[in-house]
Formats: sequence, structure tokens, C-alpha cells
Amino acid sequence: MAEPDMRPAIDIGTFWKAIGVRAVGAAVVAARNEAGPAGLLALSATHLCASPPILMVSIGRKTSALSTILDSRHYSINYLAEDDAELAETFGGKGPLKGSERFSQDRWTTLSTGAPILKGAIGALDCELEETIERHDTIIALGRLIDFSTEGLIGKPLISFAGRMGV
Repeated sequence: MAEPDMRPAIDIGTFWKAIGVRAVGAAVVAARNEAGPAGLLALSATHLCASPPILMVSIGRKTSALSTILDSRHYSINYLAEDDAELAETFGGKGPLKGSERFSQDRWTTLSTGAPILKGAIGALDCELEETIERHDTIIALGRLIDFSTEGLIGKPLISFAGRMGV
């Protein structure tokens, strides 16, 4: 076995600058338990494999929505439309709304698992949590795709690129 590379680690600010060169769809990951809904802005939500259909989301250990995802054993990935930049900022922790206050009744519904689904999302993926993997200060949530909605597919997606939201 090769020896681990002993070069100094890249600091967090440099890391975000480096991965900012990739354009990714902005997504809200959400779950619901007895205490209500919880969610986070996720820029690391993608597929793992197609058979079985598994999606993965990277979640910081300190993220408040993590406990709701672990408790409920489900999550949704809601890819945002171009006019949802304010919602992205809200779920990214900016603004006065926190916790379940971010879920206005008229904008959210559910599919099969009970996880909150954003009405009008470009795409919403409803997942049953199968496994978690711990790496450093991050939990990788692996979920089986159970249901989905493409209600907002005709719109343009909200993209995160170089630290900015746009289309």
C-alpha cells in the first residue's frame, strides 16, 4: 500500500474557489419528521448508480437538517428554477427565516416518502435513506429513488457557478 500524500491540505476558502468552476444545479434537500420539515441548500447532490437507482447528498455534520433526515429515513432533492434564487439564499442560511419557517404551506407538497417536495421545481427526487457514510465533517446520505416529479421541467434551472446563483 502506498504511503499517504503528506502535502499540506488546501484551506476551505481555496477549496470552494477550486470547485466553484463547476456549474451545478442549485437544489434544496428536505425531510420531515414529527417536529416538522427541515432543509438545506445542497450543491453536492447527484446520482451514484442507476441500478438500483441511488442518489447521494453530501451534508455537513453541523447542518441542522441532518438530524431530520436521519430520523425520518427519507429526503427529497428539489432542483430549483431560475426564479427561486431567493429560496436558495433562504435555505443557504441567509435571511431571517430558519427551520420550518422556510416551508410556506402553498409551495410544498409530498410524494411517496412524505419528504417535502417543492411545487414547480425543475425536478424533484423523492428518496428513501438507505445508508450513510461518514467522512471527516461530512455525512454522505445514500438514498434509493422512490418517486419523482418533473412538474417544472419546462423552466430554466437555477445554477450555482463561481459562488454566484444564475441561469
